[in-house]
Amino acid sequence: MRAKKVDIITLKVVRESSLLYKPRKIQVPEDAFELIRSFLEDADREMFTVIYLNTKNEPTAIHTVSVGTLNSSLVHPREVFKAAVLVNAASLILAHNHPSNDVQPSREDIEITRKLVDAGNILGVQVLDHIVVGSGRFRSMKNAGIL
Repeated sequence: MRAKKVDIITLKVVRESSLLYKPRKIQVPEDAFELIRSFLEDADREMFTVIYLNTKNEPTAIHTVSVGTLNSSLVHPREVFKAAVLVNAASLILAHNHPSNDVQPSREDIEITRKLVDAGNILGVQVLDHIVVGSGRFRSMKNAGIL
């Protein structure tokens, strides 16, 4: 039997850019919306983005997990939590846009949120909220009682 080659790897996070966040902490869903809105608001396709936070609820990283189509975006827990582990996140806030500007979460939005909450519980990374962004407005699933 031939030997199997096994790669030895190193994982790294690559910072593409950065921004200053004056409030420093995310305390309410409006804070998360103000931080993320410039990433999502004018996109012509659905984008799924995650804000990673430290133990003091200070954002440490923002990662666009998926860029989809006009009305959908594929999201898998593996992609959301891979970055969470690499940036040592204590918690996270999910965010995505609806290009239709309807901020009402869809059935699929609610299903993926619940799946991500379950995955986060297993990994010890709490999902604090999931916000849906559309044309200067947003909907917090936490405030809506969905989360």
